[in-house]
Amino acid sequence: MSVPEPDLRAIDAARRVLGSAPAWIRSLLALRNRLVAVAGLKLAELKIGAAETVGAFPIVSESDRQVVLGFDDKHLDFRIVVDVRQEDGRGSVVAVTTVVARHNLGGRAYIAVVTPFHKVIVKSLLNRLAART
Repeated sequence: MSVPEPDLRAIDAARRVLGSAPAWIRSLLALRNRLVAVAGLKLAELKIGAAETVGAFPIVSESDRQVVLGFDDKHLDFRIVVDVRQEDGRGSVVAVTTVVARHNLGGRAYIAVVTPFHKVIVKSLLNRLAART
């Protein structure tokens, strides 16, 4: 997604994309938490303003051009990578990539269920970023 900010840092882009979810996404996250609690999986909690997180996701690593978020659980490990590159002084291009390592059948089943939602959510959040800049 292109934004008209040539000096955009990855952590700022991540916070704009993932740090303030609209109500429909918060509702889906609450539903997800209720469902996975039964299986003993980690809950994803929105932690607005927490320094060591972006939205519900702990910061794993950070540089000016890339921030990696995510955590490990018994069924899978996942990372959300937010990359920012300058676009010829006119702005920046923000890309969001998700990487998942599934550990077992539960991880494969979980990803099969959430992937369609994930695609819609990420696209919507990137569109919000573009609309706000």
